[in-house]
Amino acid sequence: MKPDTLAIHAGFYGDNKTGTSTVPIYQTVSFEHLKAQELADVFDGKAPGYVYTRIANPTTLALEARLSQLEDGIGCIVTSSGMAAISSTVMGLVRTGDEIIAATGIFGGTISFFENVLGRFGVKTVFVDTDDTKNFVNAVNDKTKLIFVESIGNPKMNIPDIPAVSKMAHEANIPLIVDNTVVTPVIFKPGYFGADIVIHSTSKYINGHGNSIGGAIIDTGNYDWRKGIFHDIKKISEKIGQLAFLQHLRKTIYRDLGGCPSPMNSFLMLQGLETLSVRMNKHCDNAKQLAEFLQSKNEVTRVNYPGINGQKHFEKVQKLFNGRSGGLLTFGLGTKEKAFRFIDSLKLAKNMANIGDSKTLVIHPASTIFHEFNEDEKEKMGITNDMIRVSVGIEDFEDIKNDFEKAFEKIG
Repeated sequence: MKPDTLAIHAGFYGDNKTGTSTVPIYQTVSFEHLKAQELADVFDGKAPGYVYTRIANPTTLALEARLSQLEDGIGCIVTSSGMAAISSTVMGLVRTGDEIIAATGIFGGTISFFENVLGRFGVKTVFVDTDDTKNFVNAVNDKTKLIFVESIGNPKMNIPDIPAVSKMAHEANIPLIVDNTVVTPVIFKPGYFGADIVIHSTSKYINGHGNSIGGAIIDTGNYDWRKGIFHDIKKISEKIGQLAFLQHLRKTIYRDLGGCPSPMNSFLMLQGLETLSVRMNKHCDNAKQLAEFLQSKNEVTRVNYPGINGQKHFEKVQKLFNGRSGGLLTFGLGTKEKAFRFIDSLKLAKNMANIGDSKTLVIHPASTIFHEFNEDEKEKMGITNDMIRVSVGIEDFEDIKNDFEKAFEKIG
């Protein structure tokens, strides 16, 4: 089936007992088994079944199946947040003394996790500029265990050459992890271009309505865990083959860290998925129009949206994303004071830290989500004091434009 159809139907094909065509919410902590041996067999992996919602839940399982099919993966684990997806994945692959290569310009929370959390346990992260794939090649050594990039960097808006990076990663026999939150699988499927693991913060465009937090980990099947560099996963692969990584996470890392979603949140993600394709088209259309409008304003010093001609990553948008580059953009107004005054003057757009909502959202990154970083660190991430990030919603574009036009009038 095509992505628009999968987003509505995949993972659940009705309930013959009740006739429902909507995935039920199994709002329960654990699951009853009538016989002691039956429950013992489920715990031991000898029989299928549910034990505890922290490990697996029928509502969440339907979401996992749907996301896996949308990304053409071999399996998926859904988590309580995007950061839980990242932390579970990475902690399932690294040990003390290992190194990670990560792109600059990615989400500040991910950078903080790599440096402030993993760094406490002796895992080093090397950050490289994605504009030149040779930077990744030069950073690889015998301690490197993974490469982490975002399909579009939030908020630097840089786009790595994922086919080239994946080729290099596979030559070094290390997995490439791609956070695909900003563009979603209806625009881009990293696995087609060599990515091994795909991450989502489902709180964003997949949910689309700002009402629940979640994340997802999808194994694309590209990395051969049987021949990989991870001895514990290789041992599991001797029994179950390519599903070894997901089994490793579910039975140890994911299970023991406890980053499971609530069944209600999984249900809300399923509802969001049904309209994902329609919404993403509108997000892309509105963002492109807003970027072109901002380019025409004398008050704006720069616009960063890779989907418009003349931008540095425009050709990659055509090659990888079929000309669409999501609903996120940034622009500068020269000073922090003007940026604050502009945000304060907006009426329709909301000053909020989320992205991917149906509503248009704005934020001043330097003083909020990146406020803990020093000026040198912010510069490497592409964060300036005059920058405003916009998550362009699906309102009528004329209303978005009018809201911004009136704010420009207020800043003089």
